[in-house]
Amino acid sequence: MGADLPDYYFRVRENGAAVFRVDTENRQRRIEMDQIAVINIKNGEVKPQGDRTLSETDIAQIENWMAERMALLAQRDIDDIHRAVDYLNITTQWVQSKASDEQLEGITDDLLLAMHDLRSILVRKKADRLMKAQDAAE
Repeated sequence: MGADLPDYYFRVRENGAAVFRVDTENRQRRIEMDQIAVINIKNGEVKPQGDRTLSETDIAQIENWMAERMALLAQRDIDDIHRAVDYLNITTQWVQSKASDEQLEGITDDLLLAMHDLRSILVRKKADRLMKAQDAAE
């Protein structure tokens, strides 16, 4: 079992992870996890646990995990947006074909405000991109 385990384990937390070094090379053949650091993925901070000094290997493993985690979180953000588009389409179909007057009364203002807010931001961001593209072309 020990040969199949990674050398490091990252326990995901809200803004990063707790980093553990995995040890299976002990007399009892037990899995031991020694916490070596805490990571904040938002600001890139790595805090060694206690008075520990991280090795170059530790740092390389942590940096690799952070890069992979940031890529995964970015992909999840895009997936969430694609799902939101699907939900908007499903909501449109529901409003058109199934919603009662009472149901519509309960959600119309909230949906209109949220869609207005989203549309305003999308239009502004699109205009900003067009202006940047025009400036770059000149």
